[in-house]
Amino acid sequence: MTTPEPHGISRRSVLRGAAVAGAGAAISPLLNLSTASAATAGNYTIRFDQARKQTILGLGFEIQSDSIGSGNNGLPTTVSGVPFDLTPAERTRFYRQLVKGDRADRGFRYCRLALGLYHRGLDPTGKHIIDRYPGQTELLAQMISQGGMEGVAAEYWSPAPGWKSNNSYISGRIASVQPAFLDQLGDAMVGDLDYLSARGVPISMWGLQNEPDASNTYSTCQYTPEDYLKTFKAVAPKIKARYPGAMIHADSRDGWESAWGKAVAADPAALSHVDAWSFHRIGSSSNEQMTRNYTSGAAGRPVFNNEFEYLDNRTSDDRTINTAQSIMNWMTFQNSPTWFWLHALKPTTNAESPGYSLGFWRPPSDTDFGPDHFPDLPVGHWTWNPQNWNAVAGFVKYLPWNSVRYHVDESAVLGDQRIMAWRTPEGKPVFAVTNRSATQPFTYTVNTQTAATFQGHRYGPATNNQDIPALTGPTLTITVPPRSIEFWVRTP
Repeated sequence: MTTPEPHGISRRSVLRGAAVAGAGAAISPLLNLSTASAATAGNYTIRFDQARKQTILGLGFEIQSDSIGSGNNGLPTTVSGVPFDLTPAERTRFYRQLVKGDRADRGFRYCRLALGLYHRGLDPTGKHIIDRYPGQTELLAQMISQGGMEGVAAEYWSPAPGWKSNNSYISGRIASVQPAFLDQLGDAMVGDLDYLSARGVPISMWGLQNEPDASNTYSTCQYTPEDYLKTFKAVAPKIKARYPGAMIHADSRDGWESAWGKAVAADPAALSHVDAWSFHRIGSSSNEQMTRNYTSGAAGRPVFNNEFEYLDNRTSDDRTINTAQSIMNWMTFQNSPTWFWLHALKPTTNAESPGYSLGFWRPPSDTDFGPDHFPDLPVGHWTWNPQNWNAVAGFVKYLPWNSVRYHVDESAVLGDQRIMAWRTPEGKPVFAVTNRSATQPFTYTVNTQTAATFQGHRYGPATNNQDIPALTGPTLTITVPPRSIEFWVRTP
């Protein structure tokens, strides 16, 4: 089963269009980037009068549908994951409140699925990835359907062990790069997608290998750049032939900048199968997207961040705003069509969960109900991680699929105060503003070039969708409190 194109729009044409727009938006060496804490006000004009800039497809998250050791240490035999561990009522609430973002229709578009890690069951040959527990894929299909999503971004953390040098998910390399072997591997990888698709999981994206140089205590497969190129050239055409609507991306860490990405980019046959370049800028400052150019070597393909989280097992109020600005700056300065947060929910048992999750769930194995360990969260239930969720929630709710971003003229391009504007597919103008300052408000004077009324909605480390009194254009004067994110939506 192939993935239908979204609402009559060709994903490939959308991606190519975004890349062309990006070429004209290269970062100038004269960019006036300022993070001065003394800045208290700025003037902005939303250029809805200019030609279309970029289509934003929608956001994604990763799902932990099987177990991983605390601190990412090992692959437990315990069966635990979401939606599996959740009670039926909590599954429904998860689909409605987080996956849909409390929208009536749909919120997140893509679910990143870690093949060989969070989907790691094996057939008797050890060469095909299947469910590790009954109904695993059917539950993913339920989440996608009831959550209003398009499909999965299927990506290997490791191929099935039968294709590896050490016959294990952990560590090791591809056993061979001989043409006959890679031909069979390609057929098996198509089969892994067919297994998901046949059980109701549409395939939206595909990646050969997450972080192809990594070696960890959980699922990995190391490739040399040469072996990565040979494998990609053998497998990617088979994926594209079977799933022509799926976005194929590389190298899922450093895109075209890495030795693996450069090997692909230098080979015309391989490059012809690359739809986008994927990067991991995990927990990095949002300023990085303002000062670096990720598009210069992209060969006309769009770039996007498909993994964002904080690796030190914690989050913070400042990170709430940094995360929101990461979304905005990848799109504003790098013309990215999408952006992924690492995990929807993480278990209460894992040390990494606070920095990785939009929410927590309590698995059956967690019997610690102490005062500092979610004492009111029953087994099979989930709750929010507000400092992370509130950073993302407004974009899930107010940035619908296939919205079109427009340029904003800024009196000064500030690192701590960001703005992004778009029209929804129905043509409704919306813009977002932030204030990363911890102590002082910031006043935006925004010329919307329309006499319409805009309703404000505020987010922050402890604030979610707080209504702000409406203002009428064309010029809006908006004072944003410290550490706040606001979305201004034309009404009605």
